[in-house]
Amino acid sequence: MKISPKWSVHVFVILIVVLLCTSVNSQLQVGFYRNSCSSAELIVKDEVRKSVLKDKGVAAGLVRMHFHDCFVRIFVGSVYKGCDASVLIDSTSSNTAEKDSPVNNPSLRGFEVIDNAKAALESVCKGIVSCADIVAFAARDSVEISGGLGYDVPSGRRDGRISLASEALTNLPPPTFTVNQLTQSFANKGFTQEEMVTLSGAHTIGRSHCTSFSNRLYNFSGTMSQDPSLNPMYAAQLKQQCLQDGTNPNLVVPMNPGSPSIADTGYYIDILRNRGLFTSDQTLLSDPATASQVNQNAKTPKLWKTNFAAAMVKMGQIGVLTASAGEIRANCRVVN
Repeated sequence: MKISPKWSVHVFVILIVVLLCTSVNSQLQVGFYRNSCSSAELIVKDEVRKSVLKDKGVAAGLVRMHFHDCFVRIFVGSVYKGCDASVLIDSTSSNTAEKDSPVNNPSLRGFEVIDNAKAALESVCKGIVSCADIVAFAARDSVEISGGLGYDVPSGRRDGRISLASEALTNLPPPTFTVNQLTQSFANKGFTQEEMVTLSGAHTIGRSHCTSFSNRLYNFSGTMSQDPSLNPMYAAQLKQQCLQDGTNPNLVVPMNPGSPSIADTGYYIDILRNRGLFTSDQTLLSDPATASQVNQNAKTPKLWKTNFAAAMVKMGQIGVLTASAGEIRANCRVVN
């Protein structure tokens, strides 16, 4: 039987996913809670499913939460911290935490889902499952529930004790970044440019506050009020939703209007039509290499979903704390 080149690519990428899931970080293991809390992943998935049934937008919030947790990678003592649930810690009178950084507040959502999952887990497996693993499981479940590929999540992360709003500002790429800035930002975390384009596809679900892109509509440059790379009809639609003199900072619009709750390649199709919502979306067409990847992803949904699953597994390995380097929080919002 002759195997087509396209099918060979699919098989190869699926193999990569399997390898990533089992060996990228030997300190983490698929099925880590198999003996200590066998129902852990099912409990998290049940909480995610219940929340998404009430509000489909929660899925995008949980995927974004995982990204915003992992990408705040800083060196503390003798270890790097990244995917350590620091994004869940509440601010105190003496410290402004990551969740209250301008890049996270008020846009980050889904904290109550993690709280509910943690409470359910504590009732059956007290002190066993880390908040960092709950965040990773919830992101995976959100991708799958939204129509993306499910994937095995290597677990065994422990929770960090430090959360600084200033670190979120310096580590998370803003929606105004150019393709070169995005490439460098992701490279700093160990990702290739292709993986950056793949992970950008997370914008296929969810919504954005008008304030994150209004500069493209009303105050683009000294000579142009509107970004010329933005489709004029789409810009007109956005202006109806996000008024220039709008006084409500909480106004939001879907990032992928055609299918805002489905993990598909509509995001890349929108970019090809100059309908990328953020500067950081549309900029992917400004470089030949990233433009080629946008085209490929738009045409091969299954390949993008497979690559996205692999990239999510890799992202979940950034700066994880294991063994004595962290703790298992009793309350995800407060260090022990």
